[in-house]
Amino acid sequence: MVSGFSGATAVALGAFAAHGLKEILSDDQLKIFHTGVEYHFYHTFALFAVVFLSERIHNKMINFSAWLFTAGIILFSGSLYLLATLPYLNWIGIITPIGGLCFILGWLFVAFAAIKSN
Repeated sequence: MVSGFSGATAVALGAFAAHGLKEILSDDQLKIFHTGVEYHFYHTFALFAVVFLSERIHNKMINFSAWLFTAGIILFSGSLYLLATLPYLNWIGIITPIGGLCFILGWLFVAFAAIKSN
């Protein structure tokens, strides 16, 4: 469910940027927004994969990785969306690395869950 909603949101935001924001934002702002969409998509696919992995790997680490990917999408991609569209909120950039850390930890939890399952 979460991965489906996340994927739909990523498509909508990508289309919005390509068609609605290209006349409004600078090239640099569009690149920032695009980076948010890219990582949003990558980790939507990761969430989708974790659902299938959780059928084979039964431990809390695999479930926690889904929460970390979700938090990363919200914090990393969400902060980039805000930075690109509302540049006066430049202080929000401090949240971006926290989201990136959530992504990294999510991948590590997937790896540790797989190691633990063997």
